[in-house]
Amino acid sequence: MIGFIGLVIGIIVGVACNVNIPDKFSPYMSVAILACLDSVFGAIKGSLSQKFQPDIFISGFFGNAVLAAGLAYLGDKLGVPIYLAAVIVFGGRIFDNFATIRRLLIEKARARQ
Repeated sequence: MIGFIGLVIGIIVGVACNVNIPDKFSPYMSVAILACLDSVFGAIKGSLSQKFQPDIFISGFFGNAVLAAGLAYLGDKLGVPIYLAAVIVFGGRIFDNFATIRRLLIEKARARQ
């Protein structure tokens, strides 16, 4: 519950603050945001399956974001659009985690009836 409240507060603060990100940083930010979303969906999945570990979540949240942005930067310097691969991988993982979350929620709803 605390995590959900923090997420809502973070979204409200993010929408209320007018932060402009330069266009040259947008590929790095988009990959970092996808990495963070992947960690959040993984945490929700872990919480529903009762395997959630806060230290794993925090390290994965920041570690994935930094690694993804760093790889996108390195690929940009090498002239290889590595960020596209990261978008595909993180997008696939997000959809996979969402499918698992949906399945777990449906199973819990059926068990209550």
